[in-house]
Amino acid sequence: MAYTKSDLKKLSSTRGLIYLLATDPPEPDAVLKKLKYDSKLKKLQIELVKLQNWVVDQNERVLIIFEGGEFSGKGLTIKAFTEHLNPRSIRVVALPKPNETEAGQWYFQRYIMRLPRPGEMVFFDRSWYNRAMVEPVNGFCTSREYDQFMSEVNHFERMIHNDGIIIVKLFLSITKSVQAERIQMVRKNPLRRWELTKVDLNAQKLWDKYQSYEQAIFKQTSTRKVPWKVIDANDPYLAHIAAIRHVLNLIPYKNNKE
Repeated sequence: MAYTKSDLKKLSSTRGLIYLLATDPPEPDAVLKKLKYDSKLKKLQIELVKLQNWVVDQNERVLIIFEGGEFSGKGLTIKAFTEHLNPRSIRVVALPKPNETEAGQWYFQRYIMRLPRPGEMVFFDRSWYNRAMVEPVNGFCTSREYDQFMSEVNHFERMIHNDGIIIVKLFLSITKSVQAERIQMVRKNPLRRWELTKVDLNAQKLWDKYQSYEQAIFKQTSTRKVPWKVIDANDPYLAHIAAIRHVLNLIPYKNNKE
């Protein structure tokens, strides 16, 4: 590939050299892609700071739900959102499996406790939609519990929306082959191997079952007031940009540039 003068200038920048030296052999095409992503992301993150200021000034409540299959990049996408936000008025919620007390409560109860307060943005790394996909696929809930959830969730979200909470639902979608590559990459990395759970390791053989429940989510729980936005997450850089742009376009904050 022939590189332009502009490309060479970017590659010779401090950040470009750091990226080049991070791989052996250096991969200039990948570095240029990363630098382009960094430039776009910075502009969008500036807008996210403006959005956060609007949320705080107007005492708004914003809930952004991130769902998707195993290794679809939910955590990294949330990091792209929150990297430069004021931590005093944001929360990231990633709940473990219910404890004994929570298991005996109404399913939505532990999530209600973590909804945004006035002037706050909350990011759910998985949400009550565990009951709509992960749990039934892996046998963690009964058919009756699944059916009850699906009959209640739209009403529950309507209540939250009508109370003034802005809800954004993002679903990060990847292909089976991309998921397999990411699982293998983590398996080979001794610093990340701890991330693999039994659910992760079973994801490939249960792929078709996941797809069936995923389609039921879109068909039954994407409503006019609280729709789903599906993000192609096979390329993480493009996924981060698309997710942030969607949120900026959806929420009417001041000085909206996107």
